[in-house]
Amino acid sequence: MELKEFLLDWVQAFNDGDAQRLSQMYARDAVNHQVAEAPVQGREAIQEMFRKEFSQADMVCIVENIFADGEWAILEWKDPLGLRGCGFFHVQEGKIVFQRGYWDKLTFLRMHGLPIPSE
Repeated sequence: MELKEFLLDWVQAFNDGDAQRLSQMYARDAVNHQVAEAPVQGREAIQEMFRKEFSQADMVCIVENIFADGEWAILEWKDPLGLRGCGFFHVQEGKIVFQRGYWDKLTFLRMHGLPIPSE
């Protein structure tokens, strides 16, 4: 499977809110680092992260651009509420080994009516 197709499958699983299917796209010891949060390591922890996030907010990823080069891909996205961000994916042997995402956490929390941390 081409890397762009792989990322489109990831987006579909994300939009379906399917934490189990998403987690199977990650290597056993993968790292998912959404820079607004602490890094999450390991497939099971990543699945739990997605499960928790999907239970807190209705999230939709609309693809704006996907760029792929070798083992790396970049997903530029927006959501229906106007939030924008991008994710960097390192994929080896058909599994995500590292992901880093950039988005505005404060805007996300406000848009979804979630509590804003006091720190």
